Amino acid sequence: MTLELSPDHAEVVSLLHPLDAGLEPAIASLHARLARDAQLTHTLDIAYRVVDSPVGKLLLAATDRGIVRVAFELEDHDSVLQLLANTVSPRILQAPARLDDAARELDEYFKGTRTEFDLTLDFRLCRGFRLNVLRHLPRIPYGSTASYAQVAQAAGSPNAVRAVGTACATNPLPLIVPCHRVVKSDGSFGGYLGGSEAKRALLRLEAAA
Repeated sequence: MTLELSPDHAEVVSLLHPLDAGLEPAIASLHARLARDAQLTHTLDIAYRVVDSPVGKLLLAATDRGIVRVAFELEDHDSVLQLLANTVSPRILQAPARLDDAARELDEYFKGTRTEFDLTLDFRLCRGFRLNVLRHLPRIPYGSTASYAQVAQAAGSPNAVRAVGTACATNPLPLIVPCHRVVKSDGSFGGYLGGSEAKRALLRLEAAA
C-alpha cells in the first residue's frame, strides 16, 4: 500500500528531511508559513517576537489593535506569554513580521536617532487611573524626568502618588510608554520593571542624545 501525501504534507516532509540539509532553516520556513496562514485565516490573535537590546532581550507582542506588551527578561518571557494567553487569547504565535515596525523603532531609539515612538498601542491590559497615568507618560519630554507627585498632579489626582508608582511598576508597555522617566522627588530612581540598571541605562541614553 502506497501512502500518498497531500501537497501541503509533502512540503512539510521535504522541509524536515533530511537532517543534513539543515533543520533550523526548514523549521523557520515552516513556522513562517504557519504564521502567515494563521493570520490569513484569522486564527492568530497575538503575534510576538523577541529582540536583542542594550538592556537585554525584549519580548514584543501585538494584537490587531496594536502593541499590547513589551517585556524584559526579568519578567520571564514564558510567564508573560502564558499571562497573555489567559487574559487576552490563547491563539498566540511567534510571527516576527507583524512586529517589524516596533523592532525597527526600538532599534532607532537605542541608537539615539528616535526620541518618540509612532506605534499603535493596545491598552487593554490597563484600566482606570493606571490608564490615565500611562497615557500621560509620553508627554514627559525625551531626556527629561518627572516625579511621581508631578505625574499624579498631571493625571488629575494629586494625592495618588502611590497609585502612580503602581501604574509605572505594572506598565505593560515599558520603553514605548516611558515610565523610566518617572523618578522620586529627591531625584533617586525608584523601582523599575526592568531593574534599576536598565532604568539607569535608559536615562543615560536619553541624556546623552
